[in-house]
Amino acid sequence: MTLQLRVYVPDHPLIKHWLAIARDENTPSVLFKTAMTELGRWLTYEAARHWLPTIDMTIKTPLAQCPATLVNPTVPIAVIPILRAGLALLDGAQTLLPLASIYHLGVVRNEESLEASCYLNKLPEQFTPQTRILILDPMLATGGSIMLTMAEIINRGGDPALTQIVSVVAAPPALRLLSEKYPSLNIYTAIIDEGLNSKGYIVPGLGDAGDRAFGT
Repeated sequence: MTLQLRVYVPDHPLIKHWLAIARDENTPSVLFKTAMTELGRWLTYEAARHWLPTIDMTIKTPLAQCPATLVNPTVPIAVIPILRAGLALLDGAQTLLPLASIYHLGVVRNEESLEASCYLNKLPEQFTPQTRILILDPMLATGGSIMLTMAEIINRGGDPALTQIVSVVAAPPALRLLSEKYPSLNIYTAIIDEGLNSKGYIVPGLGDAGDRAFGT
């Protein structure tokens, strides 16, 4: 069977609402961060729908026994926010995955060459087999940062088929690179924008997510 990258744009009114708030240039930093938290929450909810490992069992209610399905606590879950901007999505994602391990990865892009480099790597030396991995990266633009992130994850035994990406805005160049290299990935994004400008920023996008979230 041929694998193909799957990109989901959930048709949810709350996702559309908070995307509009985040896009608006007049949105103050504190409200922008709230919008990103909510987008992190709702996009993670969608990403977790068929990704979280579950177990079936029987429980007893006050009246009778009945079948039940629970999230399997023995399967590791790793959430990787890409610093800085990925931190804006973390609070929302963490409310849904409170038992997940959080591994920070700092990636910076050279504004002239547009090449990405890593300045902080807190990933484990080796991911446990079957670990579910959720990457939080608000902007999938040129693809440099997310490709570097995926390479680091693969080098540590992460499985692309068990990896999900949550992004607020995605652009064709990044999606094209991911599709060619990691076709088993699933991506959940609030919107796919038309392209990039000469500086590698997504248009219309939402600007620099890190600067807007942290007021810098």
